Amino acid sequence: MLIDLKIKNYALIEQLEMNPSPVLNIITGETGAGKSIMLGAIGLLLGNRADSKLLFNQEQKCVIEGVFDISQYNLKEVFVAEDLDFDVHCILRREISPSGKSRAFVNDTPVTLDVLRKIGENLMDIHSQHDTLQLGDTSFQLNILDIYAGNTSLDIYAGNLSYLKDYNETYRKFKKLEGDYKKLTDQLAQAQKELDYNTFLLNELEEIGLQADEQEQLETELKELENAEDIKLKLTQAVQSLTESEFNITSALKDTVQLIGQLASFSPKYEELRTRTESCMIELNDVAGELEDAERRTEADPARTTEVQERLNTIYTLQRKHQVQTIDELLAIQRELEGKVGSVLNLDNALSSTEKAMKEAEQKMLEKAAVLSERRKASFGKFEQELYVLLAELGMPNARIVIQHKAAAPTATGTDEISILFSANKGAQPQSLVKAASGGEFSRLMLSIKYMLADKTALPTIVFDEIDTGISGEVAVKVGKMMQQMAQKHQIIAISHLPQIAAQGNSHYFVYKHDTEDRTISRIKKLSEKERVDEIAHMIAGANPSASAYKSAKELLSL
Repeated sequence: MLIDLKIKNYALIEQLEMNPSPVLNIITGETGAGKSIMLGAIGLLLGNRADSKLLFNQEQKCVIEGVFDISQYNLKEVFVAEDLDFDVHCILRREISPSGKSRAFVNDTPVTLDVLRKIGENLMDIHSQHDTLQLGDTSFQLNILDIYAGNTSLDIYAGNLSYLKDYNETYRKFKKLEGDYKKLTDQLAQAQKELDYNTFLLNELEEIGLQADEQEQLETELKELENAEDIKLKLTQAVQSLTESEFNITSALKDTVQLIGQLASFSPKYEELRTRTESCMIELNDVAGELEDAERRTEADPARTTEVQERLNTIYTLQRKHQVQTIDELLAIQRELEGKVGSVLNLDNALSSTEKAMKEAEQKMLEKAAVLSERRKASFGKFEQELYVLLAELGMPNARIVIQHKAAAPTATGTDEISILFSANKGAQPQSLVKAASGGEFSRLMLSIKYMLADKTALPTIVFDEIDTGISGEVAVKVGKMMQQMAQKHQIIAISHLPQIAAQGNSHYFVYKHDTEDRTISRIKKLSEKERVDEIAHMIAGANPSASAYKSAKELLSL
């Protein structure tokens, strides 16, 4: 529950602090005094978007801080999940600078607005007139029924998941697999369109049987074949120069080796020269031998020339076709085509596997949906009866509540479409709330529903913003008593304009405007017993209450 609230430099509030009672707190004040401004500040504390234009003093930062006692609530896991320090006194703080920059803190640890919202939604529930309008929305109605049926409670199903969350997990898994299946289907359809052409290109490359470095070798071989006669002639002349001419080099080197060898005994240097010359002679003999071999092998071969030319022409044609210049690039294209052709089979296998997993997930989802749906339908009668009794107590004895249900395609919330139908008058056919309920009836409906749900939620603090709109008299007294009963298990903060409800509060706060020399500011004070009598008398009779108004005020407080 909220034990301390500080608001500084926000809208008409220069500085404000209140320490609410742990039970029922009433906030009253003239229209425009600043009651809704307080709610706006609390909304910032719970993660709503900030606007620097709302700063009281545009040169100073706005600070809103709430201290909550959460010792009686099992919220430690919420803090652990967000990696935050847990303490029985939880401090939420929001700061907005004049530049518009916003900062949020939980127990003095900086957090994002998302984290602040996650923590805040476990600490407070603010009911405003907007929520009353939401009551006409069927998804909002479904959420109400899920809370009532216990479908959102933890630790009752599938380990630590609620029925709704358990279903939602299977739904999200199914939708992901469904998306994967559609994506694979599209990919396979596209791949199959290209399959024939890619297969033709791949077969063309595979049939030629390309080898790395083949092109260079063939081009060299072709040059030799096309110039075979000239090569053979020059090789013959070279051999003759080395070995057969009158002054051939090998014979001269042989004589040189013998002559230098005769000098070897005179000095080591001559032996070294002889060895070097002998090495030259051996090398030239080897060269001569290789030249002779090359000369013998070199023959004009028109058939082979034609074969190499055709092979190279095929390679050149493929290179032009695929717009590349080397065999390595052709081989890379071949591997890519192999991947594309093979991927069709792989995609087919992946599609089959995903389809199987999708159908299994769908079956599991539908099973969970069926359980969720049965729990919802089982709660309809009890919900209708309990709401009927409460509405009768609030002055609508002829009210009828009917929950209309029909099966629907799976969504994130299940396979149910529901609509709460209502009629306030005897003999009138129940219709949708938007058509059938007036403003006052909406307020009583919403309060009754909040009353029914109070025991089924773990929220420490509930805030009502003028939920008493459109009611008066004895009904207002009963509304006040309902709030008192709710306050036995939840801290209630209620902004009200009705004296019957104001009199029910354990603590009564009064919001008022105070004019300074240069501007108007909003202030709040906790009323004493005498001040409460005065305020309630003013609420009954206006600015100048009569003695009977004071008497009525005292009677209301005595109730």
